[in-house]
Amino acid sequence: MKTRTALTLVVTHLLVLAIGFAAGIYMLPILTAPPAPDLAMVEQASKNSRFEGEFSRDRRDSDALHWGEGRFSIGSDAVSFIGKLSPGPDFRLYLSPEFVETEADFQRLKPAMLQVGDVKTFKNFIVPLRESVDPSKYNTAIVWCESFGEYITSGMYQAGSE
Repeated sequence: MKTRTALTLVVTHLLVLAIGFAAGIYMLPILTAPPAPDLAMVEQASKNSRFEGEFSRDRRDSDALHWGEGRFSIGSDAVSFIGKLSPGPDFRLYLSPEFVETEADFQRLKPAMLQVGDVKTFKNFIVPLRESVDPSKYNTAIVWCESFGEYITSGMYQAGSE
């Protein structure tokens, strides 16, 4: 076999392997995600909400692979969301004292933020709030991919600095 043919085979096989690996990283969270809460469950969780906001695809650091859109509500015992998030691993919900829409802002403000909990579904979610959490001390909810340090989306739920 010629050197050029062997090199072409190696390169093309490595390319296919890389594409397969990337597809696996993208698909694994979708395949392993628990069932999303149905609309009735989310509406019940949001019934006594104190705050409401909206996640949008139009944030500066949202892109085709990292986005969220829909309405969220914050009550005394849970944050609930009706909408969709891009699939990905290790999503976390944070509350921030300032509006955030970039990875740089997230990293800068992370010490002042409160990590509420894991987001395990990509359509609707309910994340419980600990009793000690006072959402009025914050003004923005953020979905962040902890594994890859990727900003997903955010939404302001009370007046503050935007």
